[in-house]
Amino acid sequence: MKRLAFIVLIVFFGFQVQAQKYLTKNGMISLYSKTPFETIEAQNNQVNCALDIKTSDFVFMVLMKSFEFKRALMQEHFNENYVESDKYPDARFKGKVTNLKSVDLKKEGIYPVTVEGDLTIHGITRHITNNGSFEIKGGIINGKSRFTLKVEDYGIKVPSAVTDKIAESIQIDVNVMLNPL
Repeated sequence: MKRLAFIVLIVFFGFQVQAQKYLTKNGMISLYSKTPFETIEAQNNQVNCALDIKTSDFVFMVLMKSFEFKRALMQEHFNENYVESDKYPDARFKGKVTNLKSVDLKKEGIYPVTVEGDLTIHGITRHITNNGSFEIKGGIINGKSRFTLKVEDYGIKVPSAVTDKIAESIQIDVNVMLNPL
């Protein structure tokens, strides 16, 4: 009987209160770099992301070793020589969706959003502002963004022997499906 009452309360309050937090543990971030000598691509499908619609707080956590490259040697060099994954195991973003009030979470559609906050990679934190979109469909928020990062801004050293193979800026694509809690 207690179990039935609990289920009824959950169902009742579920219809009365809109979800305040959205979450994913399998978002996607990819990186892309191209020079005349080398194209570097990697994807990470183990991105944790949360959005609190009450406060507009938006956070990401990315394990660096979860980036997968087409060539194992590239992945090894990425982790050992560039991002130093043992010393700096993750990248983090903590910020806000600055215009979340303009997104109608009850109406399906695509809405432009601006995200502002602190991005930490390789132990260095920089304040960034970036544009993207939220697509509302079936109660799920699909967040997307594309931006570039300069390798040197995050203290990542590129040996002179391979500077022709690694671009100064890396394109980052983000795609997260945020489900209500």
